[in-house]
Amino acid sequence: MSLESFHRPLPTLHEILRDFGLIYGINGLIGFIFAASGPVAIILTVGSRGGLDHAQLSSWIFGAFFFNSILSLVFCITYRKPLVFFWTIPGAVLVGAAFAHLSFAEVVAAYIATGILMLLLGFSGWVRRAMNVVPMPIVMAMVAGVFLQFGLDLVFALRDGFVIAAPMCAVFLLLSAVVPLGKLLPPLIGALITGVVGIFLTGGFEPAGDLPVGLALPVFVRPEFSVAAMVELVVPLMITVIVVQNGQGIAILKAARHDPPINAITVACGGVSLLTSVIGTVSTCLTGPVNALISASGERHRQYTAGIFVAVLGILFGLFAPLFTNLMLASPPAFIATLAGLAMLRVLQSSMTTAFGGVCSLGALITFLVTLADVPIFGLGAPFWGLVFGCATSWLLEREAYLGALSGVRDDGP
Repeated sequence: MSLESFHRPLPTLHEILRDFGLIYGINGLIGFIFAASGPVAIILTVGSRGGLDHAQLSSWIFGAFFFNSILSLVFCITYRKPLVFFWTIPGAVLVGAAFAHLSFAEVVAAYIATGILMLLLGFSGWVRRAMNVVPMPIVMAMVAGVFLQFGLDLVFALRDGFVIAAPMCAVFLLLSAVVPLGKLLPPLIGALITGVVGIFLTGGFEPAGDLPVGLALPVFVRPEFSVAAMVELVVPLMITVIVVQNGQGIAILKAARHDPPINAITVACGGVSLLTSVIGTVSTCLTGPVNALISASGERHRQYTAGIFVAVLGILFGLFAPLFTNLMLASPPAFIATLAGLAMLRVLQSSMTTAFGGVCSLGALITFLVTLADVPIFGLGAPFWGLVFGCATSWLLEREAYLGALSGVRDDGP
């Protein structure tokens, strides 16, 4: 076992409060609002398309926030670094496509198998080797293929819910274009506030009955293991967690001059994924955007307190998941689609750039087209076949680039 040792001695409550300050509170609040806005809208979109009811969606969100925030709290304290964990957004979108031909119980079984695989990789120390299984352009082409629908839904929201969607997009663009304003109010949060105001002014808020105010009640799902779900979901889910999400988060933290414990992170993702899988929550990962926000400013040795603040807010959000889930679902569809689409824009852009901006571009194109077509073969979903056909194409027609991409060890992730 090769887990990295944590910081000793552990900080006392007095030290944590001493290290905490206004800038870390603001960074933590912004990071939390980001996680609780667009990414939650993505879960609701994916889960609703998959036929999940309010209770199942609330259970998913409870697991995503409550248990992952506890994990974040433990890591931020023990390693004294901004190490915030949430859930894999590409994995959630991947699962959404699988709901068309797999049951929720089969998907949960795939979560469990993915968690076990991550545990084995983390304890063995083979994480860096696992990050080289498939060339990054082909991985990101698969991600772009499953994400594209969110970009299209954003366009459709402008068509079908112009009064809500257009002001949200306008504010998002304004805050993105005017950098000083964007630093004061992140574009996605500005779009969220604009959408809430628009819903209030147009009377578009339509809750189904009284809003629940009690604590979350997890809905346990009995896993149903099937070969189709194992083959289709486990490897792509593992790749999205370790290569796409954890790789991004690790790279961000290294750029901020932190040294993230890669093996411990992988083990933690696997262990908590096993815990949350039975209540319907997609696999845990080290978040990139939130860790970027909380490590962007302030003194480096105090940034862990921003992660602790995010974790505390996340625990509270998870406990009251039914209330927040129903608030979001009572909003107009255009609000959810716009928020999710805007949250995915930069990710879709970076996915496209990585996929088609360098080596293995032909294999990446085949992966993208097969994934986008969404045609299952032998009961296995398109994202899996996208990886297979993309790798096969690059092996046959771009062999030198393909072998070169596999031989390079990505120490810093994507």
